[in-house]
Amino acid sequence: MKGRRQARTVALQVLYEIDCVHHAPAIVLDQQLSNARLPASYEAFSRHLVHGVLQHKTVLDDFIHRYAPEWPLEQMAYVDRNILRMAIFEFAVDGGTPVKVAINEAVELAKIFGSDSAPRFVNGVLGALVERKEAIVQVVQDTEGKKRRYPE
Repeated sequence: MKGRRQARTVALQVLYEIDCVHHAPAIVLDQQLSNARLPASYEAFSRHLVHGVLQHKTVLDDFIHRYAPEWPLEQMAYVDRNILRMAIFEFAVDGGTPVKVAINEAVELAKIFGSDSAPRFVNGVLGALVERKEAIVQVVQDTEGKKRRYPE
């Protein structure tokens, strides 16, 4: 398995555990990375994905909810939900991964970890969200701007 895919796999496993059983993110991340023994650059990528998804989860979930309304987030499979979050974070929020690569990697993770219908579902939702990439970026920027102006 390629290094970045391994890093995504670790990130997905961490996000799944956090989402499913609500364990502490730092502990889960450290345990999974310890087990995976990734090279430093891939470990950093896994950490970046996990932290980014958790930081922007509300925005990511809002867009998933809007473009997959027939599947309420609370009824969506944990795996599918977190694969979508990661891919949207990668291509829209972070912007460091080309859209086609983010979608392809998400579909591949869905094939490995999801149900038989997961790859098609993930591809369909992400395909709809690609057209909303700029809107996602704008909402993230607006949200971050509000946090800077109005600290909690």
